[in-house]
Amino acid sequence: MAARIDKIVTSGQFCLDGGSWDVDNNVWLVGDDAEVIVIDAPHDAAPILDAIGGRTVVAIILTHGHNDHINAAVELGRATGAQVWFPPADRMLWDAEHDTAPDQELHTGATFEVAGTTLRALPTPGHSPGSTCLYAPDLGAVFTGDTLFNGGPGATGRSYSDFPTIIDSIRERLLPLPDETVVHTGHGDDTTIGAEAPHLGEWIARGA
Repeated sequence: MAARIDKIVTSGQFCLDGGSWDVDNNVWLVGDDAEVIVIDAPHDAAPILDAIGGRTVVAIILTHGHNDHINAAVELGRATGAQVWFPPADRMLWDAEHDTAPDQELHTGATFEVAGTTLRALPTPGHSPGSTCLYAPDLGAVFTGDTLFNGGPGATGRSYSDFPTIIDSIRERLLPLPDETVVHTGHGDDTTIGAEAPHLGEWIARGA
């Protein structure tokens, strides 16, 4: 059976720099009826576990360290027996949320196999130092966390973020992907590389 992409949405709060905001987060499941990879683990493990069902979880991969992408990761890992992969450059954000260490470090070029397809880690710092996208060429998909949204780059106005860096990441790592590549984001609706690429100049002019 070919790999498929499923999406669920969980809700909670994003907290940073003394502020908190209500947010809806996308959780992406890539796999088939037997096995699955989970991308991001926000807010509440229960609905994620419901979506997993009885499948084997190959890995739990976190795109970056903001609490609204990782706060259910430890519980989800314990419930599924899967290892949590986390970008080490965001460790200060992990440590603000969890008392235990992530299981594995998510490094540039790391690859994950599930249901006959491969996901590859692309470093895309800017929204946070460790922000990482996952590219699945066989599926024509890239999972961008909070690096690229429908309408532009992720926010860079808070601690540990940098606007020129996120622009470089998008220009060098994401826009070279095929135009038809579907962008599965950490919040909100999908887009495509082809739909976003023409607007790079506008984003730069707009600034952070």
